[in-house]
Amino acid sequence: MATAVVTAANVASVLSGGVRRQSAAGRSLFEYADDMAVAVPASCRRSGRCRECVVEIRAGSAALSAPTPREGFLPHGYRLACQAVIARADTDIDFVPLRRRARILLPTSEAVGEIGPPVRVEHGRVSYLGDDLGPVRDGPFGIALDIGTTTVVLDVVDLTTGRTAAVAAFENPQRFGGSDVMTRISYDAHHPGLLRHALQRALNGALRQVYADLEIDRSSVCEVLVVGNPTMRDLFFGLDVSPLGRSPYRSVTEAGPRGGRTTPTWIVRHAQELGVLIHPRGRIVGVPLIASHVGADAVAALAAVDGLAGSTTAMLVDMGTNTEVLIRKGGQLLAASCPAGPAFEGGLVRYGMPAAAGAVESVKIRDGHFECKTIDGEDPVGLCGSGLIDLLAELRRCGQMDATGAFTDGSRELRLAPTALRLSREDVSHLAQAKAANVVGQRILLAALGICADDVERVYLAGAFANAVDIANAIEIGLLVPVDPAKVRRIGNAAASGARILLLSQRRRDALAAVVSRVEHVELEEDPRFFDLFVDGCRFELTDGRLTAHSSP
Repeated sequence: MATAVVTAANVASVLSGGVRRQSAAGRSLFEYADDMAVAVPASCRRSGRCRECVVEIRAGSAALSAPTPREGFLPHGYRLACQAVIARADTDIDFVPLRRRARILLPTSEAVGEIGPPVRVEHGRVSYLGDDLGPVRDGPFGIALDIGTTTVVLDVVDLTTGRTAAVAAFENPQRFGGSDVMTRISYDAHHPGLLRHALQRALNGALRQVYADLEIDRSSVCEVLVVGNPTMRDLFFGLDVSPLGRSPYRSVTEAGPRGGRTTPTWIVRHAQELGVLIHPRGRIVGVPLIASHVGADAVAALAAVDGLAGSTTAMLVDMGTNTEVLIRKGGQLLAASCPAGPAFEGGLVRYGMPAAAGAVESVKIRDGHFECKTIDGEDPVGLCGSGLIDLLAELRRCGQMDATGAFTDGSRELRLAPTALRLSREDVSHLAQAKAANVVGQRILLAALGICADDVERVYLAGAFANAVDIANAIEIGLLVPVDPAKVRRIGNAAASGARILLLSQRRRDALAAVVSRVEHVELEEDPRFFDLFVDGCRFELTDGRLTAHSSP
């Protein structure tokens, strides 16, 4: 539970993004956002109709007016900035907008590979797989859209040259529906359509800005290729996601097993059906899933590493709220989804946050003080995933925390002096469970192939926070199995990079579909060692990398 912000002279104040103003009854949080130059989106003249100005109340919610009927869709802890009015000026209030300035993780390479998209230009007219869309004005362009649980990235690509024309990113505005896929599935069941519309509005807002910057018309964009985990992908297309929330956890697009594998799960819609601001008859294409919660983002990541091509024993770990692990040995390719939860991406941890301006991304402890490096060099307002990993490793290294996650001085909370940030025992517990989910997936797949960590010749580490993580620290706290750090290659936002590759090549789409059809999906919970491995994985120490198919933890 959040605590009140400590202020000088005990004067109640309103705080956001490190900026403070004196509290005054009768003023809305939107007015304070204006005063503090905090960007809060809105498109309804602050009447509450657009539902875009969602803010998270970190402290002081009791000092605000009661939620209005227009805020009925929001869970506790979230308000519309235009509706939340200060009722009492005697309590500190701390709030943050959901759409903060996220650090954009670009596709891994700007190198132009194979170009052969389904969009073609002939005799001054553009067509999509033979369907005439009209005369060419600019481009044509396509968009590789990576919808993460936390962050959304769009890469606008010239389909003739293969070059990126623009990249944009924003925090996923669906966060008010929960910080992980299961809570969003539940939220969508009670408030159907609201999560989809929230993302649609944010995406169209980003597109309007991109079009203005590039000085192009929406009709110049003829295709959007969508990747994301199954819940994010299916919510975007307006599909029923409730089956993903119950066993056997399948998307409605999965036709069921065929010889132990699933059939292709591509989705194709006209843009006008989904209300996306591109050419009305352009296509919105959802990349297929592997199975269950191993989604289109994992498929795109496979494209980024060419399907783990070659004879090398290789492992791909795409870290996030829902981590995917894929390992190839010889002709076998195994995949599993690890429900890690949002702890390393800003959820459940009191001062946790995504990789945005002001997030602590690295930590060192020197002479009892915490040396924190923040994104953009701004004052620290929270800790993102890489900072949390460093902090845990440093606490263990300095003897301030034991392997169970308990602080050795017996306290329930420690302050990261000289900052105001704190880490509680409850925060550590959430991080331990997220860490355990990640490493269990790695250990069970290695065991299924009869190999151990030493046998892995190449490790691809993907994901936004994984791009900045200290590999040695991640291994030391047991987030990764003990591979040789020299074998690890960070590949950044592999899902976005893979989506760009697939956007530009119909042949690569067909080839990848063949790879997906032979991936063997492993249900981690069905392994009899799962519970013991999970408990073992909650300890902050080097993980045993010698588990084999017939051993026990």
